[in-house]
Amino acid sequence: MAMTSRERVQAALAHQQPDRVPVDFGATAVTGIAASAVYRLRQALRMDPPGMPVKVVEPYQMLGEIAADLRQTLGVDCVGLGGRKNMFGFENTGWKPWTLFDGTPVLVPAGFNTEPAPNGDIYMYPQGDKSVPPSGRMPKNGFYFDAIVRQPPIKEPGLDVEDNLEEFEPISDDELEYLRQQADDLDRNTSQAVVGSFGGTSFGDIALVPGLMLKHPRGIRDIEEWYVSTVSRHSYIAEVFERQCELGIKNLARIHQAVGDKVSVVFVTGTDFGTQLRPFVSPTTYRLLYMPVHKRVNEWIHTHTNWKTFIHSCGSIMPLIPEFIEAGFDILNPVQCSAANMSAEDLKKRFGRDIVFWGGGIDTQQTLPFGTPQEVREQVTERLQILGQGGGFIFNAVHNIQATVPIGNVLAMFDALRVQWS
Repeated sequence: MAMTSRERVQAALAHQQPDRVPVDFGATAVTGIAASAVYRLRQALRMDPPGMPVKVVEPYQMLGEIAADLRQTLGVDCVGLGGRKNMFGFENTGWKPWTLFDGTPVLVPAGFNTEPAPNGDIYMYPQGDKSVPPSGRMPKNGFYFDAIVRQPPIKEPGLDVEDNLEEFEPISDDELEYLRQQADDLDRNTSQAVVGSFGGTSFGDIALVPGLMLKHPRGIRDIEEWYVSTVSRHSYIAEVFERQCELGIKNLARIHQAVGDKVSVVFVTGTDFGTQLRPFVSPTTYRLLYMPVHKRVNEWIHTHTNWKTFIHSCGSIMPLIPEFIEAGFDILNPVQCSAANMSAEDLKKRFGRDIVFWGGGIDTQQTLPFGTPQEVREQVTERLQILGQGGGFIFNAVHNIQATVPIGNVLAMFDALRVQWS
């Protein structure tokens, strides 16, 4: 008998063979589809009349909503549960029309307040407040925002850990009630497995370091300065992580009281540790700086909940995967098989019994954007056979599908997935 989406995901997470490989698109900020691509996909599937806008649910990367009807059409088995505010610090409410550079009609939140620059770029403001300096910039003819580094002068004797903790705070009762209501709704009205993205435990995630949501960020906020500081100011960063971890666990405890085990998976961290060719931190550095806090979060989750824990790290990270497993992570994403020493066969053989691969289903650097539909089908079929054997695999592309990917290739990807259903 066919499994429900939740049963299918739970089987895969338990390293058991489900009736088919589960699929995720849109449950997290690293497993989504750009708004332009969502619009063209819905048009190609004849789900909407021409000109019908799609919602931009993650404005930093300009990701489009994978709505319930599209999840059903595509056979998506996961759905996301996150907080009310996005990375720029305003709520995803009060939708209003906007148009992307490529002409795609979209809906954006009311706080999506932008200003054009003389050269045609577009500026975005923290919490939608134009009275403060912008925190994001979309280049002219671009598709998403880049962080604007607003690094204040660093005065070494006065460097205060509190400044790098400004964005981390106890979760409010209103936010807990929102999560409770959303979890109840998803539990009652969908059949998908719920993936929680609650924030607060991505230690050193470089997308978060600049403080896009902060009006006047303090502390170490420059990307290069942050990476250098993990060595030159090791004790400072370690204290930031320690304090962040204490608060993160307290928040997770309150969140679990609100949503319980209606959540199947929780996104713990999106900190990248790899380049295209190799890790940019050694296993020793990972053990000294990151593993202690990762272990504490994972141990709390596994002791007090039934959630599975999700780590996202791009790049060539083969030497670090045993460390991730020792730290207690259940799931690895995005499984960048195009990076050096990251072949799907080796990953499955070496680690397939110990960690779930969430991603790796299609290469988003070459095959999906530049291959033929036939090449897309062949790679999807190959990855399903390799990574899906014996469970332990949730299909997703290697990171978000970008705006300019040919829609014929996106359709070919889903065509290849449907073959396993028959």
